[in-house]
Amino acid sequence: MTCFSPQTAQFLNQQNLFFYHSGNIMSAITIKTEEDIQGMRVAGRLGSEVLDYITPYVKAGVTTGELDRLCHEYMVNVQGTIPAPLNYCPPGYTPYPKAICTSVNDVICHGIPGDKVLKNGDVVNLDITIIKDGYHGDTSRMFFIGEPSILAKRLSTITFECMWLGISKVKPGNHLGDIGHIIQQHAEKAGYSVVREFCGHGIGKIFHEDPQILHYGKPGTLAEMKPGMIFTIEPMINAGRKEIREMSDGWTIKTRDRSLSAQWEHTVLVTETGFEILTTSAGAPPCPEFISATF
Repeated sequence: MTCFSPQTAQFLNQQNLFFYHSGNIMSAITIKTEEDIQGMRVAGRLGSEVLDYITPYVKAGVTTGELDRLCHEYMVNVQGTIPAPLNYCPPGYTPYPKAICTSVNDVICHGIPGDKVLKNGDVVNLDITIIKDGYHGDTSRMFFIGEPSILAKRLSTITFECMWLGISKVKPGNHLGDIGHIIQQHAEKAGYSVVREFCGHGIGKIFHEDPQILHYGKPGTLAEMKPGMIFTIEPMINAGRKEIREMSDGWTIKTRDRSLSAQWEHTVLVTETGFEILTTSAGAPPCPEFISATF
């Protein structure tokens, strides 16, 4: 589940939106202990396994509300986990009413499950965050309903590559700006745009904490990565323009020009020599070969 970029404070205030980290709010980046890392490994795997479980149910004719119900029951009754988004309520918001986020077609993020019936040609992002023993596991994947359009398939592929290219920059001594820079380069080279108002975030026992992970920017800027940092990388890439619009429910964010949007997300640990993906499981799609060859 995304958080807001500090660079968009003025815009968000105009839209009556809350942004998580600005000024003196949560300004410190925490270095996780070995106990924290072990807890996050468990939570991350469980979050990814929810996506493995729900995959066969994501098909034409199902409602987003039914996907939410199935995920909720699996989390609580099978995993013994807590759905982190349910009743999540940052200042200025109404509580988020569901267990997962279901963002369909032109929805960028925070789509609320409900009566919408998925149909052939739709694309949907399912964003899962679970809590296990106090630790958060946060991840998302794109799904195609039936046969997607060429545009939808390419957008999803480029966004998946953007996520992994960002991950490839995670190692001690690199800077957070390196992540955003390579994501922005790859997306814009393909003719797409990067959403500015929402970003990745630090995570642990707190759902959203510093550092913020922008999906655009300049190399060598922002905080230096150090072993023990844990954060999400979750680029939101639009087929059209980057501008957004907020729906009346106070949560759902769509592309202003109604173009398609895609998002992929992993939670990543900075290790002594590079990175470790914490949100992996049997069904998680592997890294593209042209990127993994550079590790």
